[in-house]
Amino acid sequence: MNNHSQHHKIRAIFAALIGAVMVQAAHAEKADFDKPTQVEANHGTYDESKQTNIFTGNVVLTRGTLVMYAEKMTVRKDAAGNQFATLYAAPGGVTKFRQRRDGGKDMWIDGSAADRIEYDTKTEIAKLFKNAKVKMTDAGKVTDEVEGEFVSYDSKTEFYTVTNSTGGESKPGTGRVRVIIQPRNAEK
Repeated sequence: MNNHSQHHKIRAIFAALIGAVMVQAAHAEKADFDKPTQVEANHGTYDESKQTNIFTGNVVLTRGTLVMYAEKMTVRKDAAGNQFATLYAAPGGVTKFRQRRDGGKDMWIDGSAADRIEYDTKTEIAKLFKNAKVKMTDAGKVTDEVEGEFVSYDSKTEFYTVTNSTGGESKPGTGRVRVIIQPRNAEK
């Protein structure tokens, strides 16, 4: 196999394995599911025996309206085809995502974390670690905002958990969490 065809095979493997990796946040735009996934990074590796991709250096994942940014991203696939992605922040930076939500042209969900974001395609749960923030906007106006050391979001049930420690449990004396829910005006 020449280098050119091997390069295309590796790109196809990368695309197939990360095809389902994305944060499916509050009513994420359903059209994104049918879009191709593109990953750009300074370096990428694939270990077939471990079913693992590793991308490093200014990683940008794009799929439709979803855009994810990280310094490093690992994607692991289990025997059932479920994928588990972890996006890591650069030291002193954040890893983040942004995706348009269904229901309007200018409705978005944004999330960021100072350590990492973990996403499980089987459970559709995103976990954000250290200085975690998730906010939803509508026409540029923040509608909901959640902040804590740890935020877990279940996109199937639209259920948030926010804690004051990265262990997933709130601990006395270690800080507070913050949730802001804007009033919803009734349609006239």
